[in-house]
Amino acid sequence: KLTQVTRSSGAVRVLRCSLVLAVQALYSASDDVIELTQSNFNREVIQSDSLWLVEFYAPWCGHCRNLAPDWKKAATALKGIVKVGAVDADQHKSLGGQYGVRGFPTIKIFGANKNKPEEYQGGRSSQAIVDGAMNALRNLVKERLSGGSGGSDYKQSGGGGSSGGNKKDVVELTDDNFDKMVLDSDDVWLVEFFAPWCGHCKNLEPEWAAAATTVKEQTKGKVRLGAVDATVHQGVSSRYGIRGFPTIKIFRKGEEPEDYQGGRTRGDIIEKALDLFSDNAPPPELLEILSEDVLKKTCEDSQLCIIAVLPHILDTGAAGRNSYLDVMMKMAEKYKKKMWGWLWTEAGAQMELESSLGIGGFGYPAMAAINTRKMKFALLRGSFSETGIHEFLRELSVGRGSTATLGGGVMPKLNTVEPWDGKDGELPVEEDYDLSDVELDDFKDEL
Repeated sequence: KLTQVTRSSGAVRVLRCSLVLAVQALYSASDDVIELTQSNFNREVIQSDSLWLVEFYAPWCGHCRNLAPDWKKAATALKGIVKVGAVDADQHKSLGGQYGVRGFPTIKIFGANKNKPEEYQGGRSSQAIVDGAMNALRNLVKERLSGGSGGSDYKQSGGGGSSGGNKKDVVELTDDNFDKMVLDSDDVWLVEFFAPWCGHCKNLEPEWAAAATTVKEQTKGKVRLGAVDATVHQGVSSRYGIRGFPTIKIFRKGEEPEDYQGGRTRGDIIEKALDLFSDNAPPPELLEILSEDVLKKTCEDSQLCIIAVLPHILDTGAAGRNSYLDVMMKMAEKYKKKMWGWLWTEAGAQMELESSLGIGGFGYPAMAAINTRKMKFALLRGSFSETGIHEFLRELSVGRGSTATLGGGVMPKLNTVEPWDGKDGELPVEEDYDLSDVELDDFKDEL
């Protein structure tokens, strides 16, 4: 009996584990969705001539679970025409980081230039996904007909450390230019010391170059990747005690160089570079919405724009307003790695914006996070505090939280307003009326 109970308990544990795995596995080998991982992504997608639609998801994400049936239907419909894949970005974090994935699900189109995928902007039904794929395929064919290669700009060249991706994005460093380019720079540098005959260097070469292109774009040139041929430029190599190849060092102005300890895939390199950028970057600027141009310029290149609607200055005074702005600036610092836009406006100054966001019913201060590319937004339901805002943004950053379409799918009209002068508000001055000439008896007669 004891043996039977033990076996039964073991069976229950196996069943429970199986159920957990079944819940987490959104796709299986029987689906036409191709499972992509850190180890096969480069071979399957980057080196492929096919058009790819790739979903980056997390198994616990409710929106991802809702998408899964339509994603499978689309994959079946597109079989043999467009390849449809999925990456568990919760498990393969560096792969998600490589392509700027900040929320789930995120869908990318890997077309003509595999190193610069486009973000899928269409609907989430199987029909919409198929339509989006066919439109991307038509564009790819047109490009090839017009003389384009339809492939990536992933160039190969001789020598270690400076090929793959866009060759020019890996800076060639020498004994003559090293101090000026690296040590005197305000930018952060990752420098590879290589030897042309080194097999490990040759394996790193395309990863290093592809990472250089992505890092340059995502950090706006504030983190750079360089390479030194240590067999030629022995002065700088000897200075930093280079004994083996490849050796990678991190250089920050005014600090001693440190050894790079991370992985050697492009995803690993990009992830480290973005961490370095985050550590050294100033917090994003917190801007008042003074015109349509301010919102457009701030939000156009950001995945999310965080917008606060603060009480009227007469309700809070300068001290109260500054306390709200301080909270926002602390949160902008906390989330600076996300490179979001941060904006604020006074209640009543941008009424169409407030109406589009449905803010009026929640009182002030209020906050919304807007994705202007998808025309979606989410509202802060908790307190306007560091704790409340952190919880709100943390949920959004992992693909949770309730979202809605912004004002019918179009940006509201914004007013041009004068900037806040930093002072307390003043009540409007009332006109004084001279009643000395008014005969009060006339009023008595009328009454």
